[in-house]
Amino acid sequence: MEEEIPGYTIAEAVAEAKRCLNCPKPLCKTGCPIENEIPSFNHALSIGNFGEAYRIISQKSNLPAVCGRVCPHENQCEGHCVMAKMGKGIKIGRIERFIADFFSDNQLNTEKVAPKTEGKVAVIGSGPAGLTVAGDLARKGFNVVVYEGESEPGGVLLYGIPDFRLPKEVVRREVKNIEALGVTFITNTMVGKDITIDQMFEQGFDAVFIGTGTALAKDLDIPGKDLKGIIQSNYLLRMTRLYRDGNVGAEEVPVEAGDEVVVIGAGNVAMDACRTAVLMKAKKVTVCYRKTIEFMRAAKAEYDGALKDGVEFKWEHAPLEYVGENGVVTGLKVSTPEGEKIVPANKILLAVGSKPAARIISTTQGIDVDESGYVKTTDKPYGMSTLKGVFAGGDVVHKPATVVLAMKEAKKVAAGIADYIHAKRLLGV
Repeated sequence: MEEEIPGYTIAEAVAEAKRCLNCPKPLCKTGCPIENEIPSFNHALSIGNFGEAYRIISQKSNLPAVCGRVCPHENQCEGHCVMAKMGKGIKIGRIERFIADFFSDNQLNTEKVAPKTEGKVAVIGSGPAGLTVAGDLARKGFNVVVYEGESEPGGVLLYGIPDFRLPKEVVRREVKNIEALGVTFITNTMVGKDITIDQMFEQGFDAVFIGTGTALAKDLDIPGKDLKGIIQSNYLLRMTRLYRDGNVGAEEVPVEAGDEVVVIGAGNVAMDACRTAVLMKAKKVTVCYRKTIEFMRAAKAEYDGALKDGVEFKWEHAPLEYVGENGVVTGLKVSTPEGEKIVPANKILLAVGSKPAARIISTTQGIDVDESGYVKTTDKPYGMSTLKGVFAGGDVVHKPATVVLAMKEAKKVAAGIADYIHAKRLLGV
């Protein structure tokens, strides 16, 4: 499956970078959650210094090839560009993507691996937050070991975002770049089951970072929820990924040719799910959302892509009940401004949010969570939980957000971990 948006050629990337005005107070930088030095890498690219452009980006981002593809640029860097008001904003995301791809394709890596003398850190989870913490700490000289429950690293980047938005080889390449910094990845290891946080400390880790995201999808508590054919969107995305990799058969994918599918929700996961259903040859795909389009949480580009794929959107369609026959779902009863009606479907995909799993917390005493299961953390040292030496960041703390927002918080937590371990050494504890 090819990417929906093609990458720049060298000539196109350089020409676009040359359009940058190099503003003295760059609003694009303030619009970026991690405050990437956008004018600086644009300038380096504009004069043909691709290696310098990548070096500038990598000072702030461990996942530039990912961010260049999946960030909501129109709301962040590109949306803040002074030229955007005239409809001529710089395509910063595509520039970042080009720089990262060129760097990897041409094997320009000259970064020296820092000696691992600063301490030992365990990272749980290899999604955006975990990879960011691992990369930042490895560059600072920490020995980092990442534990991942799946068979390969990448987390939601690998199993939760379709290829047309983020090709899996791009994720694997970014993981290799982080591995090249001296980070060790241990896969097929479920923390809380195969190993506990207490055992990690017994093995000599100075600190542990929990970056497991929100692994449990939320249900809709409405009548009929036990009918067959009601599926979590994340499950569809994961099984489709495994099928495309040849790890499971087509029969394991919960949407098949000829299905009539309804997706509940209007965030990016809903867009990924409805478009994946189209790719799996569903006969008809309809998105139902309880509010108007103005409240849609998905990026406009994702919505536009779904429309292009033929997905139908039903606004102000609030779910009331799953309806069915003989234990199998046949439709969704909704409330609309015109009254109640039934939207036919033999598969209903839920994309109404997610929450953290309790597996790690339940096997470790002393980590407090709020009423929704999100880990409570402190500001000093930044990101530490109520258990000394255990830190958390990303969606498991801040509720589901974008890749780059998870990275923003993870970078602050990485600094907090470094400060904590240095303080421990100074105090001799």
